[in-house]
Amino acid sequence: MVDDYHGWLNTKLGERCVKNLKSHGFDACFVADADEARDLILQLTADFVSFGFGGSDTTRSLGLIEMLVKQGKEVFDHLAEGFDLATSLENRKAQMRSDCFFCSANALSMTGEIVNVDGVGNRTNAMSFGPKKVIVVAGINKVTPDLNSALARVQQVAGPMRAKSLGMPTPCAETGICNDCNVPQRICRITTILHRKPMLTDMSVVLVNKNMGY
Repeated sequence: MVDDYHGWLNTKLGERCVKNLKSHGFDACFVADADEARDLILQLTADFVSFGFGGSDTTRSLGLIEMLVKQGKEVFDHLAEGFDLATSLENRKAQMRSDCFFCSANALSMTGEIVNVDGVGNRTNAMSFGPKKVIVVAGINKVTPDLNSALARVQQVAGPMRAKSLGMPTPCAETGICNDCNVPQRICRITTILHRKPMLTDMSVVLVNKNMGY
């Protein structure tokens, strides 16, 4: 019974978030699960040839990279196994010139903003300008009430969890608490807030009614 109410509340939050994203110029959709998200994404990208992927665990969990490679598409993935630093860097740059770029969001506000924090900047660059199409995929766990809480989520939830997942020797990866560190491995270096859809970027947001990513 409790799960029913959680599902009901998540649906209401997701619907409100998508409504406000649309009012800010984003093409936004609220889908029930990963299968529906994958089907929608493949429809949106059927005509594209080259694809860039940020470091998103969310988009990777959908199996998109494997499906696109199987279709003979060109995929720029800087995390692919066997790449040296130079090749990884070239793939990061190529993401900004791809037909379609996939990423997630560290937080989505119900007031219609998209918040991301990066360490290198290939994701925040590519999602703002360059590719013909940008698709942001996020789970309902990324939704927060407003912009301030979205920024707080990055600091209190996404940042520590992502640093831990990457094996970074940062204070937050040890304690779970951000202390605005200055260590060389710090991953929170660039903050972008998309208040409205970038003028020259076709952007879709696919919000999934399940917890995904960090």
